[in-house]
Amino acid sequence: MTSPADRIILIRKSLNIFVCGMFGIVPIIGFIPALFAIVGAVRLSARFRREWNPADAYLRVGVTLALLGTGITILAGLIAVLNLIPPFGGN
Repeated sequence: MTSPADRIILIRKSLNIFVCGMFGIVPIIGFIPALFAIVGAVRLSARFRREWNPADAYLRVGVTLALLGTGITILAGLIAVLNLIPPFGGN
């Protein structure tokens, strides 16, 4: 069983990951907050492996938004790079 202070840390970090995930959905600008949310969620799950998290829904939504934002940013970067390459065999 965890102490009340640990439970507070768990809830606050879960909400922090949710907020970073919301910022992470913004392409390009939100890449750093998205990475912070993903790394923070991995660390949080390692630290509180079998503990009940009252803010688990926020944690899951934050990680989902962060992963979605990271994918959008990577896809946008890939499209931008591919548009810089000239087409083969064209005028």
